[in-house]
Amino acid sequence: MNHHGAFKDKRVVVTGAAGIYGGWIAAAFAREGARLCLSDMRRDKIETLAAELGLDPATTVLHGTRLTESASIQDLAKHVGTEWGAPDIVINNAGVYPRTGVLLNLDDAEFDRIMAVNVRAPFIVTKHMSRLMIDNGIQGAFVNIGSGAARQMPTGSVTYCMSKTALERLSKGQALELAPYKIRVNVVEPGFAPGSDFSYLPPDYVDRMTARIPLGRNSGPDDTAQMVLYFCSPTASYITGAVVAVDGGNSIGTYQPTPTNA
Repeated sequence: MNHHGAFKDKRVVVTGAAGIYGGWIAAAFAREGARLCLSDMRRDKIETLAAELGLDPATTVLHGTRLTESASIQDLAKHVGTEWGAPDIVINNAGVYPRTGVLLNLDDAEFDRIMAVNVRAPFIVTKHMSRLMIDNGIQGAFVNIGSGAARQMPTGSVTYCMSKTALERLSKGQALELAPYKIRVNVVEPGFAPGSDFSYLPPDYVDRMTARIPLGRNSGPDDTAQMVLYFCSPTASYITGAVVAVDGGNSIGTYQPTPTNA
């Protein structure tokens, strides 16, 4: 999709930039000529990503953010404020997807960690980044990366599903409260893309998951990224508080492949 220079020199913050989706989203904005702030606790990986994407060191911001710590998020915002004044676009992409097992055995600290990264961090990031936008008169856009898990409840990952439902409600609340400043907040729910550093998935689990996707494949590099670009573009200037699944139909319901000649 050609956005006709809509993102040239736009200042874009991506959290969890060293992750699979973070990298894909950063690459899509980089191709459109945006300036990037790559944020991730894995500082070495964002340095590698910046080099791979050929980003100009003079205009690129890198930050080793610990999203479980308020002070670290504040430091990220301060850094962005110093370098750029304000961002135009913020992608709250970072998230953890641990298969934690049943709630009866779930460690309290692990519950807290999941909620901290998946819900509390986007709340704090958006609070500080939107203040920068408001102070600088920027009519910006946020995209929070959700999950179809917000509407499904399998045993073994209840806390994750709950965190994504909470993120969706948070996003709609942010959309309402930031609307007077013409700052938009939307949610994209990506499809299944195995390979995260933090969530090892065994091959048989991956095969089972792929078999359940109605459109018959895992998510590719452009699927989610193009929807994120759309939400942040002038074409979507009248859309806020929306949630769009880009997941091959995976979150519609339970899919059983039927023989094609049936």
